[in-house]
Amino acid sequence: MSERRSSESGFPIKGVYTAADLPEDLDSRLGAPGEFPYTRGVYPTMYTSRPWTMRQYAGFGTATESNARYHQLLRAGTMGLSVAFDLPTQMGYDSDDPIAHGEVGKVGVAIDSIEDMRLLFDGIPLDKVSTSMTINAPGSVLLLLYQLVAEESGVPGSALSGTIQNDILKEYIARGTYIFPPKPSLRLVADTFGYCRKEVPKWNTISISGYHMAEAGATPAQEIAFTLANGVEYVRAALAAGLAVDDFAPRLSFFFVARTTLLEEVAKFRAARGIWARLMRDEFGAKDPKSMMLRFHTQTAGVQLTAQQPEVNLVRVAIQGLGAVLGGTQSLHTNSFDEAIALPTEKAARLALRTQQVLAYETDLTATVDPFAGSYLVEAMTAEIEAAADDLMQRVFDHGSAVDAIEAGFQKREIEQSAYRIAQEIDSGERVVVGLNRFQIDEEEPYEPLRVDPAIEAAQAERLARLRSERDNAAVERTLAELRTAASGTENVLYPMKEALRARATVGEVCGTLREVWGTYRPSDRF
Repeated sequence: MSERRSSESGFPIKGVYTAADLPEDLDSRLGAPGEFPYTRGVYPTMYTSRPWTMRQYAGFGTATESNARYHQLLRAGTMGLSVAFDLPTQMGYDSDDPIAHGEVGKVGVAIDSIEDMRLLFDGIPLDKVSTSMTINAPGSVLLLLYQLVAEESGVPGSALSGTIQNDILKEYIARGTYIFPPKPSLRLVADTFGYCRKEVPKWNTISISGYHMAEAGATPAQEIAFTLANGVEYVRAALAAGLAVDDFAPRLSFFFVARTTLLEEVAKFRAARGIWARLMRDEFGAKDPKSMMLRFHTQTAGVQLTAQQPEVNLVRVAIQGLGAVLGGTQSLHTNSFDEAIALPTEKAARLALRTQQVLAYETDLTATVDPFAGSYLVEAMTAEIEAAADDLMQRVFDHGSAVDAIEAGFQKREIEQSAYRIAQEIDSGERVVVGLNRFQIDEEEPYEPLRVDPAIEAAQAERLARLRSERDNAAVERTLAELRTAASGTENVLYPMKEALRARATVGEVCGTLREVWGTYRPSDRF
């Protein structure tokens, strides 16, 4: 049995909780479901009227291969798609760029142009499927490609629903797939807010992410504190660009992890909703209730999966998914049990989806809203996480802003210290990881992972060469010049960007044009 008696966030967990542990202002902290401060959930009925959206994160190799996986998932009953892009796409490079060598199609699908996007969503009704795209620095580029493909099939932007991650600040903190310096990156985010309000009004323009910070080692309190501090920065950037808070805030969404520490995770989600609601109302003067609702997607914790005895991950993922649902998530991706080894096989991806379906249809989780409300432990823990997160957010803002704190290395340093502590606990055996440092077996059973064909890179390069020879290159140059002019000035860059992509400019050419104007960020840069 584990001897740990403290939470992931660092405060002690008592053996017994009583009414004396409840916050004195519990009633005002709770409210009713669907009412400020939304601790009990952002909608009055939550899952009693419909379950959460079941997404499966998928994408590998070519657009054609990923399209086949999407059709398999839709037939299996998934309710929304979640697209993984390969590393060159995430960094705004084409597959034939020398820097992309060896990475094409490896951790997601390679998308170089509108032609790849057509193949990716071939036969999928984009007016009926909600699509989430995990893409940040070039998020606006991939959104516009998606919109163009939808328009070609007769689906207007007003009918599209989904999310682009588009959260550049956490890239400087924890993940590293940034392109431009923070200031022009924030301008691109604000331009996306303004564009989508007019052209793609049902689209969630950003998914402000704590997930990757948690995967890097952030505690639950750090995860929500640094995520919400980044959210404040995005709100300020949009306001500085002339947008009214209630015009863009209802389309903000968030992305969190769900760990195996189920009770603390439930408390974390509840605390995050209350903090965000108060920030939006009290600091930014939001009037629209939707501006105060923290709506979020959850993914189970990839960092907690083990390559040893991988079938045990099925149990971990079920517990993590349960925590997300009890915490009131709006959508959920459950990891496949084999993801610590390689890209998930079709069977593993289907089992991950079945995990959600069992939670939704075989348990009584959807019978009532916020079943832990009033729990001595959960309410006490919610208050403790909220206090810890508030303190951390203030330490961020003491630097001036989230961007100033990033430049000072504050968030990254705090997360690295937490990650080091966790690693020490695992190495010493204080933190038990089943199959890794306890309950091992002498010999692992053989497992055949999904492998990506290395010939994909050459095939993508051939496609790009053919594209460049067949398109109207004069039109490409003209539209890229218009994008360059817009980026050098103050107009919304998404409009000329869309025309360049329509002319079959590539992702790398569009991002390269912006690099020429805005530069490329280096961690040692000052701004």
